[in-house]
Amino acid sequence: MTRARIGYAAMLEQFAPSEAVALAAHAEAHGFSGVIAADHFQPWVPAQGESSFVWSVLSALGERTEGSFGPVTSPTFRMHPAAVAQASATLASMYPGRHWLGVGSGEALNEHVVGQYWPEAPERIDRMFEAVEVIGKLFAGSLAGRDVRHSGTHFRLESARLWTMPEVAPQVLVATSGPVTAKRAGRVADGIITTNAPLEKLEQLLRRFEEGARAAGRDATSAPRVLRLHLSWADTDEQAMANALREWPNGAMRFSQADVRSPYEFEQLARLVRPEHFEGRMLVSADLDAHREHIQRHLDLGFTHIHLHNVGRNQREWIEAFGRDVLPKLVA
Repeated sequence: MTRARIGYAAMLEQFAPSEAVALAAHAEAHGFSGVIAADHFQPWVPAQGESSFVWSVLSALGERTEGSFGPVTSPTFRMHPAAVAQASATLASMYPGRHWLGVGSGEALNEHVVGQYWPEAPERIDRMFEAVEVIGKLFAGSLAGRDVRHSGTHFRLESARLWTMPEVAPQVLVATSGPVTAKRAGRVADGIITTNAPLEKLEQLLRRFEEGARAAGRDATSAPRVLRLHLSWADTDEQAMANALREWPNGAMRFSQADVRSPYEFEQLARLVRPEHFEGRMLVSADLDAHREHIQRHLDLGFTHIHLHNVGRNQREWIEAFGRDVLPKLVA
């Protein structure tokens, strides 16, 4: 048995960039391995209060930490895939072997701000996979020292290459919560990222990803399978629930959140959230053993790396408690 790879989720929706970087460094000093950060233009709810530019923060994370790190970004609306590829290649060049690129289909909360038509989910997913194709072309062509082009349904790329490249291109991981998309990701992506869901659904996602990889003649056994796991821990159950209700009510919402456009809309929806709505969706508890067992169950499903997000502001206390009493007891 080996010690599990448990990383830290740097929540740029909740913490100013300098504080998020300092917390990530504090987490690494207490046994956390690696950092994930989401690319948000706005927080989910106004109470979260922040939303810094993920690429700037990732560069600072590279300086302050030593483990792997990467974003979950949508290279389809606010940023063209070529710009995302350049940003990722630059980080991978600066921090060899440490940076990976996570891509998703996006939420209106972040992407509608540029004023484009917000399409239905099937088109958003198609755009994401075409963006993965463009990024892959740029990585491969640039490593080979040649220009590439792309003319597709959603994107065009004129003759271009990335002039700053690492020796090995960053791995591209697709973020998804749907089995059909997971299988499609297995055919083209280096790995998969997902988030809180019932265990049976997560097991299905991993299985479908592996099916897709096998169908494409790819080896899924060594592919990164990454989970961002939201939880709420505090000294008491009551405080843990208070933190969840104030800071992360979106974690209890049992509907697709991809079409909600404003933190203030989420704030209105959050008025309907009750403590029982977190059941089965996010563990809210002061019991460290309950959290350890919860994380271990997800490791046993086959995730290779789990990034933890404690939703409260009590980050340092949580990092120290988990680093001391939870992480050492987890096994891959």
